[in-house]
Amino acid sequence: MSNEINPKKNSVVLTEGPSRAAARSYFRSVGFTKEDLHKPIIGIANTWTEIGPCNFHLRKVAEAVKQGVREAGGTPMEFNTVTIHDGITMGTQGMKASLISREVIADSIELVARGNSFDGIVCIAGCDKNMPAAIMALARLDIPGLMLYGGSIAPGSLKQPDGTTKEITILSVFEGMGSHAAGKITDQQLEDLEAAACPGPGACGGQFTANTMAMAGEFLGISPMHLTGVPAMSPEKHESSRQAGRLVMDLARAGLTPRKIVTRQSIDNAIAAVAASGGSTNAVLHLIAIAHEFDIPLTMEDFDRISEHTPFICDLSPGGKYAAKDYQEAGGSRLLAQRLIEKGLLKGDSITVSGKTLAEEAALAVETPGQPVIHTWDNALKPTGGLVIMRGNLAPDGAVIKVAGHERIHHTGTARVFESEDDCHAAVEAGKINPNDVLVIRYEGPRGGPGMREMLAVTAAIKGIPALSDTVALLTDGRFSGATRGLMAGHVAPEAQLGGTIAAVHEGDTITFDIPNRKLTLNVPEAEIAKRLAAWQAPKPRFKRGVFAKYANSVSSASEGAVTR
Repeated sequence: MSNEINPKKNSVVLTEGPSRAAARSYFRSVGFTKEDLHKPIIGIANTWTEIGPCNFHLRKVAEAVKQGVREAGGTPMEFNTVTIHDGITMGTQGMKASLISREVIADSIELVARGNSFDGIVCIAGCDKNMPAAIMALARLDIPGLMLYGGSIAPGSLKQPDGTTKEITILSVFEGMGSHAAGKITDQQLEDLEAAACPGPGACGGQFTANTMAMAGEFLGISPMHLTGVPAMSPEKHESSRQAGRLVMDLARAGLTPRKIVTRQSIDNAIAAVAASGGSTNAVLHLIAIAHEFDIPLTMEDFDRISEHTPFICDLSPGGKYAAKDYQEAGGSRLLAQRLIEKGLLKGDSITVSGKTLAEEAALAVETPGQPVIHTWDNALKPTGGLVIMRGNLAPDGAVIKVAGHERIHHTGTARVFESEDDCHAAVEAGKINPNDVLVIRYEGPRGGPGMREMLAVTAAIKGIPALSDTVALLTDGRFSGATRGLMAGHVAPEAQLGGTIAAVHEGDTITFDIPNRKLTLNVPEAEIAKRLAAWQAPKPRFKRGVFAKYANSVSSASEGAVTR
């Protein structure tokens, strides 16, 4: 990076001159030296928590980042923010806190950074919501900075009856719960899955939401490509984190800020990577929210347009065989970028936090010979990408389906209506769902939930029951985990709480999924739908005070990224 500027641009007001003696005294009381305070001050936003594996190891990551900052001439100052573990809260009321936490995390990072006049910032994130939250905060602050992913968990290893071992992920446990409820596996078999699936720290190992958003960060240019993909417990993790610390000082000296990096072009690049890799439907929600923070227009149709022209080439769980560590070992995001540039599906002149363009990063790709994870274009898994945006009378403002992991493109079935995820899950476990049913879970949207709970507990339970696995469909104004498989439509908008058509569905109606024509249809005359909605009354809010109530009162539609205003 050339044209170096003074990297201590912002913190002068905090640490310099006789009038700041009291502030310096406070800093010196906790161990910062006089020399430390005259260097550029780099905030280290850490989402560490001991509640779950995704963020448990981030103190070690932060120490390595801080080492890199010091070596490059800066003074790191670490602070924590909150985080919610999706997998642990899944299937409970606590899951409503997850999406809400995205806004709280972004707000808290912004608050601390503005309060302390940082010259730069590294946001260390390890889970589904704190990664987009970190990028949203970077957009607001627009100081030199980057998002660093804590890395994925290693796959679990489960011993088989024949003495061999099988790689498993947390998805195996969720689906095992459905199999156990159906009497297909024993208590001991479920215990064996539980004990083996998560062998240590790191985020869920498939191309679920965490790894999808980590990869999206690389293609946005806001996360260092290849360094970001190093797994949580890899021997390379310390050095890759240390390099990220050095890198933020390069950004500060060059004056390269997030708004110079994240553009409409780089967002399109990220969408193409999500489509090619079979990434999570949550990428739609989060990338729209990120674009909003960067003042970049982005709609759900942009995802459908890009996905329709982007073949699906990464054989990653949940739709495929391999885990995130396998993707990294195959060549990682540099190799995927190389493939996308070859096909003309990615603009390589976008700048990244490394100071290199995306094309220059892609040129550094090292492909492992014979790797089975990132396919070539002549061996694509599907001719189009994994994300489909649906409309129709059931979702006038849009809904999202991931088609990477299943083959059904048409489905008509009887509506089974549930006013919450809990009610639906109980019906699945009690054996009350029939093949070909369409499960409708409503009042779980951004405002109605509030917070758009993910439905992995339900969808995994369905996948664990052979009679339902390939026959049942589901739609909701809530969300799905990136680990979800099957014919599932989420983010249905307008949501039920706002009087969307989903609020007018009656038990016994029929619903049609028509993926080729992008239609979700309630097969009821429009006059009858209008009559039902005219008689409909919105339920009272579930929360009257506190953070959930504040969120419900300020959140936008899922079609607008569920951002707060």
